[in-house]
Order: sequence, then structure tokens, then C-alpha cells
Amino acid sequence: MLDIALAGIVFLSGLVVSSLCTPFIMRKMREAGIVGIDIHKLSKPVIPEMGGISILVGLIATVLVSSIVLPAFITEFLVFLMVTLIAGFVGLIDDLWGLHPIVKPILTALACLPILIFQTYWPHPFLPLVGHEGVRLTLVYPLLIPLAIAVPANAVNMMDPLNGVMTGTCSIVTGVFLICALLFGRYEIAVLCAGLLGCLLAFHRYNKYPARVFAGDVGSLAVGAGLGALAVIGRLEVVGIIALMPQVMNAFYGLSSIGRLYEHREVTARPISLLNDGRLMASENPRAPITLTRLLLAEGPLEEHAAIRLFFILAAFCGALAVLTAVIMLVIP
Repeated sequence: MLDIALAGIVFLSGLVVSSLCTPFIMRKMREAGIVGIDIHKLSKPVIPEMGGISILVGLIATVLVSSIVLPAFITEFLVFLMVTLIAGFVGLIDDLWGLHPIVKPILTALACLPILIFQTYWPHPFLPLVGHEGVRLTLVYPLLIPLAIAVPANAVNMMDPLNGVMTGTCSIVTGVFLICALLFGRYEIAVLCAGLLGCLLAFHRYNKYPARVFAGDVGSLAVGAGLGALAVIGRLEVVGIIALMPQVMNAFYGLSSIGRLYEHREVTARPISLLNDGRLMASENPRAPITLTRLLLAEGPLEEHAAIRLFFILAAFCGALAVLTAVIMLVIP
């Protein structure tokens, strides 16, 4: 019960700090002219970008609080924070100046360095039906860690098509990580999950439909890298793969249809289009990339809020499968 109470304290610290920071950052971004157009609305509102900085500020506060309440795990906490900050800095550069589509995943992969330097990983991933000791991958596992950070970071970044989709689906994934960390007895990881969840929910309040702020790459890359770090540090690899399946499949569809790494700004044929009545429709242009949004709209046009709801349902379904897998891993060693 004490560990759950500590997780609650960290959750509230992230929720409060990010809630207070977001309106300030929104105002500063608008004053600086760092804005984007919400192309999926008829009115084409101008929305402040890079609001995801408030998530990072909230994470700094949660790691500080976590280190105070659980000082024995300060190394794990600081490593998690460093991974998210490095990925967030890569996103900030991409937001302001743009990065080559090959350079961005390479730089996000480098965010894994704190994990490797401080060795906050266990090279025996916890897999179903192989026992609680896991599979011995002493030599191979460190080579996989860059992928464990770069893949979720860029997959989350690519699945931010509609208002609140990134923050909403990642809140569900983080909640799943929190539940599984508690099931596995990794209470320090549960505390980190609680902090990230608080930051995400605070920002989602402003990012949900109709969005008043966009996270930008600074937010989405940081959140995705943070989830990857939690999976590695907390031995939640299998849980992470299942819970993040919508993000991974969306990235796979896009990359396979384009045939290479790409940036959204490079694509002239959009995967979805806006009808005169405000509904969203899947593109019929064969040159448009295949994305999860396009697939969800394949049966017919939908209002934006209805399409967003489908993302949340899919994320919840994959999250339920992830929790079920965790239970099976505990019951059937």
C-alpha cells in the first residue's frame, strides 16, 4: 500500500506541474510564432506547437519527487529522465529546423546511451513460458537497446495524426505499464509510470479534441523514448511490444507503402482528406501512404472525434492483451 501511495504522490506531481506549465508554454509558442494549422478542421485554426515541452518539465518534477521518496532507485530514475530529455532535444531540433528522415531515428537511438553507460538493464528478457529468469541474451541484448528506444520513439511520433491521439493512446499504454509493473513487483517502475501518466493526462486536457495545443516532435519523441526506456529498465519488453502494437503497425504500414524512411512534410498525397461537411475520408490516391488512420476510415467517412475514438478502442484492446499476457507470464512460469 505504501508503494501505491508513493506512486500516487508522483502521479500528482506530474499532473500538477504539467497542468501549470502547459498554458504558459502555449502562450509563449504563440507569441514566438511557433504554430501549426489544424488541417482536419474546416476553420483551419492556428494552434501553438511544441507544447510537449510541458510533458518534459513535468517529468523532471516527477523524477525529482521519485528520487526523494525512493532514493535507492535514483540511478534508474535519472537514466529514465536522461533518455526522455535526449529524445526530446532531438524532437526540438526537428520541430525548429527539421531533420533528415534517416538522421532522426539515428539520433533517437543514441538516447539509449544512459541505459548502456549505467547498465540499468537486465539481459534476460522476461518472456512467456520460459520461466521467471528469462532468456539469457548477455551479448545480444545491449545491441537491441538502441532499437528498443528508437522504434517506440519514432512509432509514437508517427501516430499523432488527430487531436489527442498521441497523448490518449500513450496514456493507455502507460497505464498498462503501470499495472504490469505492479504485477511484477517492480514498484520503482510503477512510480515512473505514474509520473509519466500524470504528465500525459495533464497535457491531454489541452491536446484532446478540439486541440488547443500540439505536442510537436519534442513531445512525441520524448514520450515514445520514455516508454521504450520503461520497457527496458523494467523488464516489460513483451508487454511493451503488445501494448504499442498500434503504433508499431502504423509505422510499418507507412514505411512499407512509401518504401523508405520519410517525413510527413515530404508527402504531397495525404492519407486522409477533409470533406465539405467536416468529416474525414480515406484518400483514394494510390500514392498516399497507408496509415492506421486511412485504414480505420476505409469503410467510410467519419467525424474526427469518432475516428479518434477508434484509436482509443484499439489501444485499449492491445493494452488488455498486454495485461493478460503479463498475468499468464506470472501464472505459467
